[in-house]
Amino acid sequence: MTDTITRLRDTDVLVCAADGPKVASDRDAVDLIGDAYGRGAAMVVLPVERLDERFFQLGTRVAGEVVNKFVGYQMPLAVLGDISAHLAASSAFRAFVHEANRGRHFWFVDDLADLTPRLG
Repeated sequence: MTDTITRLRDTDVLVCAADGPKVASDRDAVDLIGDAYGRGAAMVVLPVERLDERFFQLGTRVAGEVVNKFVGYQMPLAVLGDISAHLAASSAFRAFVHEANRGRHFWFVDDLADLTPRLG
């Protein structure tokens, strides 16, 4: 499967394929952001399978580095899929997800139907 552009509530969204390269650093985030801008997308949806395991271990700072790139480039990001095992494993990660989902630029969602009401 390849990354595709999907229109959700008048927003062109780059929906990344689950089997693509892992996002493990801020450089990987910049590559995705560049791809999104190059394809005319206003947002990136990244399946949880595409995130390096260190993203979920907040002490590694991978999550912060990745999210900061998306925020800095004003490109909203949604992480798509089941994160229940990570939530169960870490109270810090649970707090991170809670705060992210209260914001306007970075969310964790179960599916695209969960994302759609947050747009526009």
